[in-house]
Amino acid sequence: MLAALTQLLVFQLLGEVVARWLALPVPGPVLGMLFLFLALALRGGPGHELRETSQNLLQHLSLLFVPVGVGVMAHLDLLQVHGLRLLLVIVVSTWIGLA
Repeated sequence: MLAALTQLLVFQLLGEVVARWLALPVPGPVLGMLFLFLALALRGGPGHELRETSQNLLQHLSLLFVPVGVGVMAHLDLLQVHGLRLLLVIVVSTWIGLA
């Protein structure tokens, strides 16, 4: 499991380094996922350990939303002031992204 987590983090780091080095407007983790995809495509898919580790991470994905929930609760006053604007920006940017 440790080797698979290291592999995932190395690809994320590689994406961050490339994005910053080339000053790309794409986030580093997105590039890291692209590099991971290319590596897995060349290897013919993930190995057993990477597949198992990924499944374990996906099972506990909901835990990653806890910090977001705490942040929202800590800044409710900002949401009351700017909530409608934020909602509008989220909806419009989603529509633009889908288009």
